[in-house]
Amino acid sequence: MPYMIDRRRLLGAMTCLALMPAFSFAEDKKTAADSTQPTARTIAEQLADYVATTQYSNLAADIVERVKAHFIDAMGCAIGALNQPQVQKVRNVALAVPGGVSTLIGTTHKTSMDLASFANGAAVRYFDLNDSYTGKEVGHPSDNITPCLAVAEAEKRSGQDLILAIALAYEIDCRLLDTVQISARGWDHPNFSLPAAALAAGKLMNLSYQQLTEAVNLSLAGHLAMNQTRLQVLSNWKGLADAEAGRNAVFADQLARAGLTGPGPAFEGNAGFFKQVSGPFTLDTEQFGGRAGSFKIAECQIKPYPAQALLQTAIAAAAKVGKAIEDTWAVKSIVVATSHVGHQYAAESPEKFAPKTRETADHSLPYIVVRAMLDQQINDASYSDAALQDPRLIALLKKLTVEEDEALTKMTPQRLPNRVTVTLEDGRVITEQVDDLPGFGGKPLTREGTEEKFLRSVNGVWSEKQARAFFDVAWRLEQQHDLKSLFKHMLA
Repeated sequence: MPYMIDRRRLLGAMTCLALMPAFSFAEDKKTAADSTQPTARTIAEQLADYVATTQYSNLAADIVERVKAHFIDAMGCAIGALNQPQVQKVRNVALAVPGGVSTLIGTTHKTSMDLASFANGAAVRYFDLNDSYTGKEVGHPSDNITPCLAVAEAEKRSGQDLILAIALAYEIDCRLLDTVQISARGWDHPNFSLPAAALAAGKLMNLSYQQLTEAVNLSLAGHLAMNQTRLQVLSNWKGLADAEAGRNAVFADQLARAGLTGPGPAFEGNAGFFKQVSGPFTLDTEQFGGRAGSFKIAECQIKPYPAQALLQTAIAAAAKVGKAIEDTWAVKSIVVATSHVGHQYAAESPEKFAPKTRETADHSLPYIVVRAMLDQQINDASYSDAALQDPRLIALLKKLTVEEDEALTKMTPQRLPNRVTVTLEDGRVITEQVDDLPGFGGKPLTREGTEEKFLRSVNGVWSEKQARAFFDVAWRLEQQHDLKSLFKHMLA
């Protein structure tokens, strides 16, 4: 019996020894195979590679023209707002930092790159007249111009460098706006401007691929914007949130250039952007402008009126209705039909039916419709205290309702339609529907149209002669070896 026991133990030990090499070899093979598998790149890495490898030569002539048109439009918005108290307060904050490398538009004063980006961005955004893009989320890609401008000046870059950076900022911002509606989750669209501006401005700083990746991680880590900015009574911050995103983006670039790292992966991490803000999405940078696809700036809208993007066609429709009404006191009811997103953004809360601030009024579909009916236009005076408290306006707002129209929803975002229907006391019905306007995606403004809007924007601040001198430089931006002449022609 002892002999039999020892034999069994021996056979068992031999079996184990025989199996061990095969098992170990299989595991080694698996480990080696895993180590050679290409690791999927993060979204930050994909975007960094796109920016690092895209050159000015990738921009077609029509895209260069669009960049210049949107740049001119944004500068017109900024110059027109230079004397506004809110803009001046922000500029005073920026000028509290002595010296500097980047110019405040309209002056010879300079401050740091990030504060110049912020102060100039506040001016661009003040009137809510700068351009827009509508994807799953609505945003203002031109808010990313001022960080590019501030960095391009400080880094002594050329007009072509600035044009490329702006095209990249638009491309990334718009592609992100196409991914998901983060406002429905309680977050604000400037969150998409953070990586867009960081990457575009980082390109102007000559950041490496790795530094660009870290700039994305750094920009998103501590600067997420809440959508409370655009809910209930809107404050001054409505016009500053994207300017702040630009400031933070430039600062993130400076940190990345100094060799600092940020928490990554910024989007896919265990507590990253996907988990906290947006939910998962994918980006195919191989389809971006300059690779296989067309640049998104060609789909952006240049707005004719100082109001939210979704309200532009409502203004045109309401102005036509108002012109056909001899006596607004004879109005029995007003019904505004809009898209789902139009209702969600501009007519969902009680504050939109009784706005008390400029910021709330220019994002209010009910207010905009009635004000446009009364005046047949919307301009800066449309948001004065007298306009907000107008008894005629208050009476008409009580007769107005907003409805979602599925047919209009299906037309978005390619078009941004609104319909205004007024029933008079005598039974007559007046209806106007406007689906889009010149300057919207696919219908770009001509140079003449761009200049016409610019002249309206700067009226009272610049003379036409001064504006024409600026046009001469801005339309030749790609020929400028530096930006000195550009800033010289932007003095107020």
